[in-house]
Amino acid sequence: MDRIDDIALFLRVLDLGSISAAARSLDLSVAVASQRLKRLEKQLGVRLLHRTTRQLHPTPEGLLLAGQGRALVEELEVLTDGLRQGGARVAGTLRMTVSSAFGRLYISPLLPEFLSRYPEVRVSVDLSDQNADLVSAGLDLAIRIGTLDDSSLVARKLATNRRVLCASPDYLRRHGMPSTPDELGRHQCLLLVAAQGRQDTWRMRDRRGREVAVRVDGRIESNQGDLLHNAALAGLGIVRYSLWHASDDLRAGRLQVVLPGYRFIDTGIHAVMPQRRLVPPRVRAFVDFLAEKWGETPPWERA
Repeated sequence: MDRIDDIALFLRVLDLGSISAAARSLDLSVAVASQRLKRLEKQLGVRLLHRTTRQLHPTPEGLLLAGQGRALVEELEVLTDGLRQGGARVAGTLRMTVSSAFGRLYISPLLPEFLSRYPEVRVSVDLSDQNADLVSAGLDLAIRIGTLDDSSLVARKLATNRRVLCASPDYLRRHGMPSTPDELGRHQCLLLVAAQGRQDTWRMRDRRGREVAVRVDGRIESNQGDLLHNAALAGLGIVRYSLWHASDDLRAGRLQVVLPGYRFIDTGIHAVMPQRRLVPPRVRAFVDFLAEKWGETPPWERA
């Protein structure tokens, strides 16, 4: 860009007739302007100006540069102005990734209002339970649930991810309600198999803050939370679930909280972005929109 800026300075000198006038118009000192013109001549290997005590005249090479360079400089100015204006406008395609169940329950219902508020925005949503590399995948944003591992990303916490144990009333009628974590070893537990492996050790804290760890087992395990959800509704066991996933069923009585006196360590629901600077306005707008809609008490925590 230095060379383009120097060519623009050279054109300004020709237009205004002197280095001092061009320097003033660009808020430069005459000495700096003269040094930049000399730098340009040295880089190009030609003399661009004949200098006399009273006037400046372009050399043939200077005339050639002025004739062909002006269009290039003007096109670049139009391009940068357009990018600058676009950078301040909430527009373009917002590319995001979010887990399948959470996206279906809490992102999808909000999209009509967001798109109505920002009519120049398009959205491309990847519903996946795998943590994609945002940079290599060309993604603007991820909504991630749980503990964040990649410290190179920028995260904004939008809500707390509270987890509970739950089971269907039918299962609890047939097998009884456990009163302590140790009793979970005698129950059918529905296990998630995540990237970290089979999650068969459940760690909880009692009302005094003491940690209890219990090894659990069961006939059903899966890497998909929805499958475990369906199994719990069908009365096949006890599942450890995020409250956002179970809240509707708990309100309706289809599921019931197990061991309500014990709590898992809370994690977070975060908006994750790949860079700290120059976050596109469309990304900022969507993250602010989610924070506005969920508020201090997100919908799955209400009632």
